[in-house]
Amino acid sequence: MGPWLPQSFKEEAAVNHQIEMAFSEEQEALVVNSWNVMKKDAASISLKFFLKIFEIAPSARQLFSFLRDSDVPLDKNPKLKAHAMSVFTMTCESAVQLRKSGEVTVRETTLKKLGSTHSKAGVADEHFEVVRFALLETIKEAVTDMWTEEMKNAWEEAFDQVAAAIKEEMKHLKSA
Repeated sequence: MGPWLPQSFKEEAAVNHQIEMAFSEEQEALVVNSWNVMKKDAASISLKFFLKIFEIAPSARQLFSFLRDSDVPLDKNPKLKAHAMSVFTMTCESAVQLRKSGEVTVRETTLKKLGSTHSKAGVADEHFEVVRFALLETIKEAVTDMWTEEMKNAWEEAFDQVAAAIKEEMKHLKSA
């Protein structure tokens, strides 16, 4: 994990990744309720999410071809806004579906594309950790009045399952 993450987060992440747990009914309710609140302002929240990623790891900008040679400020970049909205919505919608399906419900073609895109860009595990941290912080700020340790745990589990599905696809591509 990169030096940009707080030590307490690194320790917590190490513990959380060793624990496999099913997505409970209570976790589902927490994720669904918070997503229903965030949906109303998803465009703004999703941009904050990506701005937080770049604040934590400025070098992550280089992973995005549409940002490499752009002089447009990040918060005004239409391609970043569209990408942020797409990623945030897909992540949250996948999280909402976890309990119903018992797995990440992203279309197989989408999952293959995500795996391919992330693999070609050189995305590593530590990048997923930055995204995880940024996502949790963004959600916490978006639903401050609702935020609890249980909600944090629910979103951690949801993100971990989405990330695991993408990483698995990346692994298949590397071994193919």
